[in-house]
Amino acid sequence: MPSQTSPLARARGAYQPKLPSALQEFGCAAAFAEGDPTGSIADQAQIRSHFPNTYGLPVLTFDGAGERPTKATNTAVILSGGQAPGGHNVIAGLYDGLTGLHAGNRLYGFLGGPEGLIENQYVILDDKTIDSYRNTGGFDMIGSGRTKIQTEDQFKTVAENCKALGITAVVVIGGDDSNTNACVLAEYMAANNTGINVIGCPKTIDGDLKNEWIEASFGFDTATKVYADLIGNIARDSASAKKYWHFIKLMGRSASHIALECALKTHPNVTIISEEVEEKNLTLRAIVDQIASVVRDRAAISKNYGVVLAPEGLIEFVPEVKLLIGELNDILADNSAGDPAAIGSQLSAASSAVFDSLPAAVQRQLLMDRDPHGNVRVSHIETDKMLIEMVDKRLKEWALMGEFDGAFRALNHFFGYEGRCAAPSNFDTDYCYSLGFTAAALIAADKTGYIASVRNLDRPAGEWAAGGVPLTMMMNLERRHGETVPVIQKALVQLDNAAFAHFEASRDAWAINDDYVYPGPIQYFGPSELCDQHTITMDLERS
Repeated sequence: MPSQTSPLARARGAYQPKLPSALQEFGCAAAFAEGDPTGSIADQAQIRSHFPNTYGLPVLTFDGAGERPTKATNTAVILSGGQAPGGHNVIAGLYDGLTGLHAGNRLYGFLGGPEGLIENQYVILDDKTIDSYRNTGGFDMIGSGRTKIQTEDQFKTVAENCKALGITAVVVIGGDDSNTNACVLAEYMAANNTGINVIGCPKTIDGDLKNEWIEASFGFDTATKVYADLIGNIARDSASAKKYWHFIKLMGRSASHIALECALKTHPNVTIISEEVEEKNLTLRAIVDQIASVVRDRAAISKNYGVVLAPEGLIEFVPEVKLLIGELNDILADNSAGDPAAIGSQLSAASSAVFDSLPAAVQRQLLMDRDPHGNVRVSHIETDKMLIEMVDKRLKEWALMGEFDGAFRALNHFFGYEGRCAAPSNFDTDYCYSLGFTAAALIAADKTGYIASVRNLDRPAGEWAAGGVPLTMMMNLERRHGETVPVIQKALVQLDNAAFAHFEASRDAWAINDDYVYPGPIQYFGPSELCDQHTITMDLERS
C-alpha cells in the first residue's frame, strides 16, 4: 500500500468512474438478455470437444433489474500477465459491485497471479486497501505473474484452495493467454462439479484481445497516449535540432496496434506495420530500403532528421526471418543458447544466409533462451539498433554509387515499460471500473466461462452496453510447443480496415513533410472532449 501520494494521485483518488446506465441504475443486480447459442471463431467441432461443459453459451447483455442474492459469497481475483493501466480499477469495480450486492461478500486477492491460487497466497481486500489504489496505475496491489494453471494437479489444488476458503467464483484479469487459461479453468470447474465459476476480463496494452464483442482491451488507450506524448516530444526535438534520426521500438510482439495508433496520433516519417510486412511478403532488405529511401529523399531537401516507428515483434513477421526463427526453435528446443557459428551449420542454406546477414548482436539475441511459451524474447531483440545498423550500411552503399549525399546520425529508443503502469486515462479508468462491475454482475447471475464485455465504447460511458461473452466463442486451434491446442485468437491489424487505410493514405506525405503532431500528456481534468477522448483507431474503425 502506498505510504505517500502525489497531489495528482490524491486528486485522482477522488475521481468517481462513470458506468453504463444499466449498471448505474441497477448496480450489479442487473438482469440480462440472452442471445442465441454461440460457436467458436474457428475449428468448432474440435473446440466443442475440448470444452463440452462451457461451449455454445449465449452472449449476455444486461438490460434491467435482477434479483439480489440473499447470502454472502466469497470471490477470488488474480492479475495475470504483463501490467496494463487500469487493473486496479477492475478490482475496485469488482469490489464495489460485490459489496453492493451483499455487505457480507468478501473479495480475496491472490498474490503474484495464478501462482497465488496454486500456493494459496492471498489477502482479503477491504475498503482501506481498495481506496488506496483507486484510479491508479500498476498491478502492485496484489502483483501479477505468468504461471499457467494447466496440470491436473494444479487444477485440483486450485479447486481445493478455493473450497477451503468458501470461494465460489474466480475472476482472471489478463490477456488472450490468461483468458485462454481462464476458459480451461472454467471447463475443469464445471466438469468436476466444483461449484466454482470463472469469469475473465480483457487486459493487454498490445490491443490484440479484440473482436466484435471486445472492442478494446484495457490499458491500450493509456499506453498509446503515454507513448504518443514521448514520440511527439522526440519529433519536436528532431525538428528543432535537425540532425538526428530517431528509431523508436514500441511494444507489440504479435500485433502492430500500438505502432499504428501512435502513428495516427503523431505522424512520424516512417512506421513499419508488421502485418503489412507479412501480407506483402517483404524481405528485411525491402524494409531497410524503404526506410533508407525516406532518409535519402529527406536529405535531398536538407532534412537530415526524422522519426521511425517499429513494433518490437517486427522481426517475426519478416517471412525469411520467421522461417529462420522456426528452425532455430527446433534446434534450440532441448538446448540452451548456442554458439552462432555452430548453430549456423545446422540451418538450411536459405536461413543460414539470412542469419549471416544480421548484425552480430541480433544473432546473439535470437539464440537466447525462449520465453515460457517457447517464443523468442522479442523485447530483448534490439530491432531499433538492427534497423539503424542496416540502414546505415545501405546508405553507405548508395553513397559509393553517388546515390546518397546526406548525413545519417541515428539514436534509438524503446518505449515499453514506460506505458504499462501509467495512471490510467479517463477512458481506461471508466472502462476498467465498468469491466469489474460487469464481472460482479456475471457472478451474481451465477455465470461461468464468460469474459466481461463493455461495448459501444465510442459513445459516452452512460451509453455503453455491458454483458458477457463466452470465452469459447473466441477460441481457435494453434500450434504451441509442437502441439495443436485451443487458444483465444489474437486480433492483428487488419489491412482492409479504416484505421490502416487512413494511415496508408497519409504516410507518403508524412514521410517528406514535417507534419508532426504533438499530443502532449494525458489530461485528467477539464472538458470531456479533452479528457474523455478514446483512440483514433476506435474512431476510424467504428465510424
